[in-house]
Amino acid sequence: MPNLENLKKQAKLILRWHRERHYPVAAQIRGLLPRFSNMPDAEILAANFKLSDAQVMVARQHGFDSWQALKAGLSATSHKAKSPQSKATITCAEPQLFVTDLKKSCEFFQQKLGFSLVFVYGEPPYCAQVRRDAARLNLRCVEAPVIESTGRAREELLSVSMTVATADEIKLLFLEFHSAGVTFHQRLKKQPWGARNFIVKDPDSNLLLFAGPAN
Repeated sequence: MPNLENLKKQAKLILRWHRERHYPVAAQIRGLLPRFSNMPDAEILAANFKLSDAQVMVARQHGFDSWQALKAGLSATSHKAKSPQSKATITCAEPQLFVTDLKKSCEFFQQKLGFSLVFVYGEPPYCAQVRRDAARLNLRCVEAPVIESTGRAREELLSVSMTVATADEIKLLFLEFHSAGVTFHQRLKKQPWGARNFIVKDPDSNLLLFAGPAN
């Protein structure tokens, strides 16, 4: 769990970016604060935006609904701590996918896989981030495929693996994607090592593994 002082600094940084009209922060605000969800970047950067708004954004980035809930979670965690932290803890990983059409890729993840858009950056846009629950994927636009699609499929070179907690959830996720008409490189399958998984192919032939327990 992050330190409260560091989280306060993150909120102040977001507020400063808004005041300085820092372009990428508009997309983050739109993705995390519902009242900005239908506003273009220019309107967001010109709108009234307070430190309390930035604090809510930080809380939601860490899985809490409000700043008060985040502080309560930090307090509960600190009381459980028995000794000072001796090493850093990695709390999140953000795989990077190389795509040739950023707009098409963002639409695929939102419309087919149920992800939400966190931000799009660049003029013209060349990178973006999408998220679903705790999974965050960075999309980086390139002129040509980085890996040849035939070799990727033959060797089953995965771009990212995402997991769910239960056997029921992996079945539900497969049915959701099937109903959305996605292209499967591998349909739902029980593996010898006790997992059940399937592989989705995105518009750039990136292979996305979704896995959960078999039972």
